[in-house]
Amino acid sequence: MTHVVTESCIRCKYTDCVDVCPVDCFREGPNFLTIDPDECIDCAVCIPECPVNAILPEEDVPSDQQQFIALNAELSKKWPSITKRKASLPDAEEWKDRTGKLDQLIK
Repeated sequence: MTHVVTESCIRCKYTDCVDVCPVDCFREGPNFLTIDPDECIDCAVCIPECPVNAILPEEDVPSDQQQFIALNAELSKKWPSITKRKASLPDAEEWKDRTGKLDQLIK
């Protein structure tokens, strides 16, 4: 099993989770983070760090978010590693509580 970044991260990209990851499994896209499932060791230290609750164990991903399991796997192969916290996106506060953001994801 691995952990999965879900829709809540889109257009926010808080990176608090990156600082605590012991294996540097996060990858950074323009407006979203992913977890590389081949690198994740399922330690769960990232979960409480996410201010928008976007990170879930794969087995707990709700049915309406299942596509994010494949998206994390796909995009983590294309995007560069991120190992240090950065500022969130400028309008993250406006987007953090919104749903239905998949069409906002920049690949």
